Amino acid sequence: MKTKVALITGGYTGEAEISYKSSAFVYSKIDQDKYDVYLINIGINSWFYEDNQGVKHEINRQDFSISTPAGKLSFDVAFIIIHGSPGEDGRLQGYFDMIGLPYTSCNALTSALTMNKGYTKAIIQDLSNLYVAQSVLLFQENESQAFHIVQDKLKLPLFVKPNAGGSSIGMSKVNSWEELPQALENAYQAENTGNQVLVEEFVSGREFSQGIFRDSKGELQLLPATEVKTTREFFDFEAKYTPGLTEEITPADLTNEQKNRADAIIKEIYVRLNCRGMVRVDFFLENDTDKFYFIEINTIPGQTAQSFIPQQVRASGRNESDFYAELIEAALLIQ
Repeated sequence: MKTKVALITGGYTGEAEISYKSSAFVYSKIDQDKYDVYLINIGINSWFYEDNQGVKHEINRQDFSISTPAGKLSFDVAFIIIHGSPGEDGRLQGYFDMIGLPYTSCNALTSALTMNKGYTKAIIQDLSNLYVAQSVLLFQENESQAFHIVQDKLKLPLFVKPNAGGSSIGMSKVNSWEELPQALENAYQAENTGNQVLVEEFVSGREFSQGIFRDSKGELQLLPATEVKTTREFFDFEAKYTPGLTEEITPADLTNEQKNRADAIIKEIYVRLNCRGMVRVDFFLENDTDKFYFIEINTIPGQTAQSFIPQQVRASGRNESDFYAELIEAALLIQ
């Protein structure tokens, strides 16, 4: 009997649009001879499965099952492809833990922690050979004093971003103090990101992104890094999702020493944060110092054909079908 996979998409934030694209790609690549895959849409108002006839079947949230003419359908594993809340911030993971359904991502605590960029930096900032930019974490209570707090503690240029957001939504680069109020407002107003804002000093360097996952044998597997070169001022939402604005080089042009150093750092990050499944770490290599600076970790990385992880999977000599099968089988073994 084939394993029944709930491929979960949608979400509660503006990243839902990206989640639908990612899940469509994953669906097309999962081996349908080995797995029965059901695309489950989770939104604020409804959780449902839409069958081939266009009939929507509401999810029973008591046990994450659906009723069909053939009877009750339950799943063996959840493959979470929701960028942002509730698939990347620990909410779904906590729910699945409570009902006993295995899932492919990091656990609830790690997902919640890593969704908070400021808290994540506090946990990993003492790792060997890894550096973090000077930053200020602002809360909603700080909003009226935010400008003065930032000006007192940091120097220009700055990155301003929602502390619990993704896809660079609500993110700005600030080159003058006159630009800061609008950048803070954009970040505070980003949908479902917790009303927290992270402001960081700019690091001048090359930008990279690298995936890592634990396979079905329990071994950590590193994927080749990708270097990001954009014609925009920084790798913002438009640069990420508008064709032609960004050049992505996989595998990245790193020396053997730089590659080995990055690999060791990413493994340490994965272990320190108690990650599971696939994650992606973004980092800078500072121009003048050759130091690696942490940007963020993504526990539900994008999965379109052009996304970093599929690029890296192909560059490693694997194919996406085998890669996704590894994630599913590893999830089934962990639970």
